[in-house]
Amino acid sequence: MPKKEEKKEAPKKGEEPKKEVKKAEEAPVEVPKEEAKPAKAEKAAKPEKKKKKEKGVFKLYKVEAEKVIRLRPTCERCGPGYFMADHGNRYTCGHCGFTRYKPAKE
Repeated sequence: MPKKEEKKEAPKKGEEPKKEVKKAEEAPVEVPKEEAKPAKAEKAAKPEKKKKKEKGVFKLYKVEAEKVIRLRPTCERCGPGYFMADHGNRYTCGHCGFTRYKPAKE
């Protein structure tokens, strides 16, 4: 659809022509600049991070006399291949969330 142009009406007899009122453009508001920050003092020495222990298959299995022994239990719901994580007082499956508590020691 073509745009319609606005028609300016001619002033009637005895009337003054209407003046178009334009809004005064607002001057941009000046934002005060941040004060110069003082130079930072020497950074405190960060403590060295501990190296993480390597994760691997050697923590899940143990080989003795040509036999493989599983060190952690497998999940009862998921079956073989899904080892349970050792959380101190319980074993938890990361796949399904099954939790088995260890027997309490007296």
